[in-house]
Amino acid sequence: MAEDHALNRIVVGVCSMRRKSRARPMREILYRLSKYNRLEIITFEDDIILNKPVEDWPCCDCLIAFYSSGFPLKKAMEYAELQVDELEDILKIGGTIFHKPFVEKPVSAEDHNIVIYYPSSAGGGSQRLFRKIGSKSSVYKQESQVRRDGSYIYEEFMPTEGVDVKIYTVGPEYAHAEARKSPALDGIVERDIQGKEVRYPIILTAAEKTIARKVCLAFKQTVCGFDLLRANGKSYVCDVNGFSFVKTSQKYYDDCAQILGHMILSHFSPQHPIPLVISRKIDDVPLNIKVKNGLELRCVIAVMRHGDRTPKQKLKMKVNHTKFIEIFRKYGGSESKNLKLKKPKQLQEILDIARELILAFESNQNKSIYESYEKLQQLRGVLEMKVQLKHMSKRVKVDSNSNSSDESRASRPSLLLIAKWGGELTPLGRSEAERLGCAFRCIYPSGQGDLYIAFSANNIRNKFRLISSIVLQLNPLGEYSNYPGSGFLRLHSTYRHDLKIYSSDEGRVQTTAASFAKGLLDLECGLTPILVHLVKSDHTNRMLDTSTHAESLMIEVKSRLHEILRKDEDFTEDDYAFLSSVKSPSIVSAMKIIRNPRKACQKVLELVRSLTKQLKNLIEIPENQTEEPLLYMNESLVMMYKRWAKLEKEFKRNNDLFEISKIPDIYDCIKYDALHNRDLQLDNIHDLYKAVKPLADVVIPLEYGITATEKHDISGKICHNLFRKLRADLQHNICDTESSNRLHPKYSQGVFTPDRHVRTRLYFTSESHIHTLLSAIRNSELCDASDKQWAKAMECIEETSELNYLTQIIFMLYEDPREDLTSDQKYRVTLHFSAGDRLLEEQLGEKSIYKKIPEASNINDKTLNKDIASKKNEIEVSSEIVSDLRARRHSSENDLVRIKASKKLTEYSDDVSSLLDQTTLEPATPMNGLLGVSSQPLIPTVYPLMTLHNSLTLSQVNNFLDAAIKSQDKFFEVLT
Repeated sequence: MAEDHALNRIVVGVCSMRRKSRARPMREILYRLSKYNRLEIITFEDDIILNKPVEDWPCCDCLIAFYSSGFPLKKAMEYAELQVDELEDILKIGGTIFHKPFVEKPVSAEDHNIVIYYPSSAGGGSQRLFRKIGSKSSVYKQESQVRRDGSYIYEEFMPTEGVDVKIYTVGPEYAHAEARKSPALDGIVERDIQGKEVRYPIILTAAEKTIARKVCLAFKQTVCGFDLLRANGKSYVCDVNGFSFVKTSQKYYDDCAQILGHMILSHFSPQHPIPLVISRKIDDVPLNIKVKNGLELRCVIAVMRHGDRTPKQKLKMKVNHTKFIEIFRKYGGSESKNLKLKKPKQLQEILDIARELILAFESNQNKSIYESYEKLQQLRGVLEMKVQLKHMSKRVKVDSNSNSSDESRASRPSLLLIAKWGGELTPLGRSEAERLGCAFRCIYPSGQGDLYIAFSANNIRNKFRLISSIVLQLNPLGEYSNYPGSGFLRLHSTYRHDLKIYSSDEGRVQTTAASFAKGLLDLECGLTPILVHLVKSDHTNRMLDTSTHAESLMIEVKSRLHEILRKDEDFTEDDYAFLSSVKSPSIVSAMKIIRNPRKACQKVLELVRSLTKQLKNLIEIPENQTEEPLLYMNESLVMMYKRWAKLEKEFKRNNDLFEISKIPDIYDCIKYDALHNRDLQLDNIHDLYKAVKPLADVVIPLEYGITATEKHDISGKICHNLFRKLRADLQHNICDTESSNRLHPKYSQGVFTPDRHVRTRLYFTSESHIHTLLSAIRNSELCDASDKQWAKAMECIEETSELNYLTQIIFMLYEDPREDLTSDQKYRVTLHFSAGDRLLEEQLGEKSIYKKIPEASNINDKTLNKDIASKKNEIEVSSEIVSDLRARRHSSENDLVRIKASKKLTEYSDDVSSLLDQTTLEPATPMNGLLGVSSQPLIPTVYPLMTLHNSLTLSQVNNFLDAAIKSQDKFFEVLT
């Protein structure tokens, strides 16, 4: 059948009346078919055909059926329509189509083996759910094909941010709700010290209470339990379990007994008074927020760049052959809509066309072919490599000044085909993102008074006494607030944390988001389940993906920038004034190093030629003449040579002008090779890095605007929708009346601050959004000139020459419950920034981008530093004990200790990523600055957060966002 069954046996079903299927001709044919090892023949009996519904007929991949007297042809046609047709990411059942991810449930309610199938874009495979066995409730497997050995129900997958809600009714007027970690996330069951699964009572919304009432009445069951999924702002009932009780809640037991007693006595003894009638207003509990040091964290918003990746590569070519036009229209392309082709089948179609046209060239049958033969060869070579590709086809106008004299060519519709490959997140990028996620916990409240440790079921009895004694020695007051990050895990695991993670549709960005989430939440699973459950990439293309709205303006900016950088003379005073019009010291410093831009480009070209020559010599060595991967990320020497040879060819045009747009690509490649392929010991690799870096420090930031007006317009167009979302995130905390992601104060046990709740929104994107967002901040009137803290912060920002991988811009909103709602001091915002990865910078001995980190004035956190400073006799914890203390999202070795590099970053081992594991454990030290944001790095390879400002009012930030949005409102109105 289909190629999906390449490794499985193919079942052939013979559906005909017995006298036909047992006739000699059919028996002879079926006997010969059975000789094929991959074919399994099954024959439908007459009783099945005539008396059984088609749903109960045997499953098969291929059906042989024909009519004879008495044969129910209509049933056979129904059966054929009912059959499952499984494609790459699609399941067709009859006329219904399911797109992965989807859920497969057995029809039998007693069978709890449920499977979630993931799309290939997230890594494929499936999550197998089962009844809890010890500390496991599910496992991830690479198997992507649906089961064919029984009857199953298929449902759309609901992303629930890794949380399930269990609701228990006692009559239509009472509903108790508890939340637990979804078993589909990492399959780890969180248990308390008695070995029971950890659940926390939560508050239901009004709509959810109505759902509970309807379920109770519809099923006519007084005591009833059912499962609720919260997805995309709505709630869905996915399973009704029947007669169910809450496992551990004294309050629920009291309520249930009172309600049942009231029902029984009211029915049998209505004339007698009924004692202990339960109050129906159990949810009307006044909030009593317990605040330490004045302010309570309400919201964290972070915008981050993706992690370390392979070099991006690109091939552009104009195409106008009818076969390309047909593909463009087949998949929905139009004059107003670009087209991206990612799926293997689509890419194969493009490859087939390229091969066909190349063959026509080679056989001199190319009279009607106008594509470049050389470009077609390059396209074929790119598509035949085993790398991730992305095609973007865009209809373009034919250049009226084209050198082609063929009028027929000018009259044909034309497309711009852009082949993109590379840009994959590296293992180093995943590891750094995960560790950054772990360190990110440290900016959250410490959770004073909340002592709770959850364990997996393994070895609980053996280890509990030892671990309990260690916890008490670490913190005899029953707190773990002095250890970074512990409070966040406690906050999240007790369902007082509203977390959503957004990503652009680029694979490297999504994988960075998933890796970060894995470290942030201390998950013990692969990235595929995290991508599907926690990372939202749908409908973010207008907010986080590359925007074309500023394209025309950026083309104008690049044109003027490239013209200046092609001059064969030293920069003039006018050049300095123009290119550094926003008074950026990093731009001025880079220009002083460049001096003459053409000579600087020529030096880069010579060094690139030297590099390609060395690579060519290495390839000519017999031992290296192989396509087998020898280098990082499975790249071969030949592939590396082609990468650099392509840059060498494209950097200098035939008209003797340098292609300035290739400077970022050269810088991208040399950074990658200097870090990951340094074992080749190529000459001048550091010289090339130092030669191209000043050029890149000028070109990359100035592509997003040279003047303040250009920067303002470009940032407004690229980040317009992101600005709107940031504003909505901040405003949501003021008018938040929702009760989701809230604990129920009356039912909560062991949580001393049940009213605490924090909203976190994480946005992962690419370089363009980071540059433009930071540009909008630095060129805004967020603070006036008299604000000394802001002035110092902007000086440091202007000294930043590069926004590297994992660059972060973070807003933190605090509420002061002591202030009146009308007060401007009711809500305060702190703003933080990190320039991201610094591993290569440390390796090459470059100076830090920071001259001085601004000191944050301590508004309200003096007590915290005093408490920590007064702590004596720190306990040294062995790595074995720290491992025991991980306890599933409640603490980890990175929470209990501060990481410090055990050796200088200039002393490299064979694998750079192993540096992240060459660490020693150091006792925790006090947090510096406001509200626990440390100026010391938890990750030696990533710059620590710098506090830009720690006392902004919410109105200041809102005014900044409003101004940025309104400046482009007219543009987007016209566009719409």
